[in-house]
Amino acid sequence: MLDNSTAITHTKVVTPEGVNNLADLLEDSFQKFATLPAYTCLGTSLSYADIDKQSHSLACWLQHHSGLQAGDRVAIQLPNLLQYPIAAYAVLRADMVIVNTNPLYTPSEMQHQFKNAGVKAVIILDEHVSKLTQIIDDTDIDTVVVTHVGELLDDSKTAPKVAPINATSSSISFTQALLDGQGQTLAPRNAGMDDICLLQYTGGTTGVSKGAALDHRNMLSNAVQLIDRFGEHCQQGRETYICPLPLYHIYAFMVNVITEASMGNHTVLIPNPRDLDSFIVAMSNVKFTGFAGINTLFVGLCQHPEFPKLDFSHLKLTISGGSTLTSATAELWRKVTGCTISEAYGLSETSPVLTFNFPGKEEIGSVGFPLIGTEIQFWNDDDEAVADGEEGQLVARGPQVMRGYWKMPTETEKVLTADGWFKTGDIGKRLPSGAIKIVDRLKDMIIVSGFNVYPNQVEDVLTQHQHVLEAAVVGEQDDKTGERVCAYITVSQPISQEEMIAFCREQLTAYKVPKKVIILDELPKSTVGKILRRALRSE
Repeated sequence: MLDNSTAITHTKVVTPEGVNNLADLLEDSFQKFATLPAYTCLGTSLSYADIDKQSHSLACWLQHHSGLQAGDRVAIQLPNLLQYPIAAYAVLRADMVIVNTNPLYTPSEMQHQFKNAGVKAVIILDEHVSKLTQIIDDTDIDTVVVTHVGELLDDSKTAPKVAPINATSSSISFTQALLDGQGQTLAPRNAGMDDICLLQYTGGTTGVSKGAALDHRNMLSNAVQLIDRFGEHCQQGRETYICPLPLYHIYAFMVNVITEASMGNHTVLIPNPRDLDSFIVAMSNVKFTGFAGINTLFVGLCQHPEFPKLDFSHLKLTISGGSTLTSATAELWRKVTGCTISEAYGLSETSPVLTFNFPGKEEIGSVGFPLIGTEIQFWNDDDEAVADGEEGQLVARGPQVMRGYWKMPTETEKVLTADGWFKTGDIGKRLPSGAIKIVDRLKDMIIVSGFNVYPNQVEDVLTQHQHVLEAAVVGEQDDKTGERVCAYITVSQPISQEEMIAFCREQLTAYKVPKKVIILDELPKSTVGKILRRALRSE
């Protein structure tokens, strides 16, 4: 039997020789696979040579025309469009730091993230500029690059005009920035393995969004770890991946923007996976070999009458993450597509992948085995390792574990030990085979369609209503989204559920808005007055 740290994980993670940062890795890939397709979206494809040229131009603009310096934070607030990978690679090549931002964020959510990260520039979709104008004066943003959905899809050489966002910041279209940066030379990069390259924001049990500070070593290591686990199921320059998951989420960012790109593989971007009709049309003429999704997406596709008609003869690797994969879903997918699903587990704080099933040899009901170089233990409430087979909080140590939370040393100390163990907040155990099983969440986090919802943030919004005295938020099972947000409140005056939901919509991203609001005379509490969410979950 394997010991509590699993001996097979102690293989050292070796990053490619001569590569000092992510940009080095990607530039090598752009050159090596120049003639191969890199990204396809809405009927337009760009080769690696195209991606190289355009990201180089934008990187030159960032260095020479934007007023930014090496190490400055640049927010990318885009859906799955061709502009996203170009922007991400440009920021890295310009020796700056990516701040991934959900396009669906409300102005208040944007403001918190931008202020905490000290964002100096933002690359944003035009339809979200109105939200930016509401908060930009209370941020450090001086530079705004605006794009629209069709900007790279037509043959027009005319750069669209962009109106100023405010009196102090400069605004430019995506195309104009590319044109202005053409033919210029990138300044040498100084970024090393220990320098931060990405701030990936995640919620917190206190309701405060925290930026997981990931350095080049974290990201490079996780890419190497994934390639090792993919094995023969993923080969350089020969794969085509369907990417319905948002690139600003750490899951798709690592799989598609970093790992698959480093291997010269082709990614088909799906801008709106909720539109299943268009989604399936986008897949219909593609010989796809890989697919990364979440449980609810697999179910939704398999239930669509047109999906089983697709050609699955080339599909050899399906990845699941972000939420629990059910055995029923795994079997349904296998029956429809002929491909098994390999479930993985990780967090924003771990770049993200810690464990992964061996493709084709999956142990359904588990999240697989630790990646190379990754140690997994299970601790009790006294931070002591429990015996194999016993349940405890899953803690992890490896080269993919974050440096800490950006400018939040107190929060960092809560989850990172002095000797490098990261406390995930999830309860799990090691199975006799050595595979890892997640049993429950220690945190009260709710997962809606793969996105984290933290009760305290929603509760904070609810209690801002003048007639709400107390609030407690819990998750309930939902056939479509995995879980849904449900709120329980006490009030000083009568108020309708509809009014409360409308109030929340003004301040929260759609997936965080409660689907129902129940008014109680009193919320269940412990003897010391702490609200007992667990009791509400059993209602």
